[in-house]
Amino acid sequence: MDSRPLHNRIALVTGATRGIGQAAALGLARAGAHVIALGRTQGGLEALDDLIFAETGAHATLVPIDLRQPEGLDALGATIHERWGRLDIMVHAAAVLGGITPTGHIEPKKWDETIAVNLTASWRLIRSMEPLLKASDRARTIFLTSGRVVRPKAFWAAYAASKAGMEALVRCWADEVENTTVQAVLLDPSTMRTRMRAEAYPGEDPLTLPEPSEIAPLVVQLAQADLGPTAPTVVFNDWKASGGVL
Repeated sequence: MDSRPLHNRIALVTGATRGIGQAAALGLARAGAHVIALGRTQGGLEALDDLIFAETGAHATLVPIDLRQPEGLDALGATIHERWGRLDIMVHAAAVLGGITPTGHIEPKKWDETIAVNLTASWRLIRSMEPLLKASDRARTIFLTSGRVVRPKAFWAAYAASKAGMEALVRCWADEVENTTVQAVLLDPSTMRTRMRAEAYPGEDPLTLPEPSEIAPLVVQLAQADLGPTAPTVVFNDWKASGGVL
């Protein structure tokens, strides 16, 4: 009998081709979950699948998708229903920075992209996956947020606004599903060695930052936890630094 804590659980992870999303997908797979990995590039998804297979002997389900055009999430929901009939875990890690620039100088195309990926895709995920999550005996959803929501800062308007909107969206939804088997948590990963962090702070030494792999145990823990009636609270990493953002 498989003793891994997430054996036979179905887990969907967005942004799974790199960074925190990849670390979460690999951690969930190690814990026994079957991972449905979403990412923009086929090559990145295949690289993740190689890592999962090397460590677990199992393959992930790979879904190339661009969350800027999230209509594909509706079709994915139907496919998951046909194959598994439920979804047990959802980790929304995909995000874009939107550039570091004065608010009045944000290009409309960049603004629209940031809202589409960080906010609208969150709503499309909820809309498409809620019936599948409710079909689980214990569904856990994890949405990656940022300290910029509570500590807004000059030049971060697109990212901060999109994440603040996402938090409000998830809190409203969590209140709606309070009496179901579905629970939600907002996870602030704090300062980590990611491509987004390098984009925001190009002069920073990445070797001084924690690897994304260090967050995997927390994701696995949250995927099992009873988050309680106060969810979604914001969960922070143990190494949270003052002023830290993704």
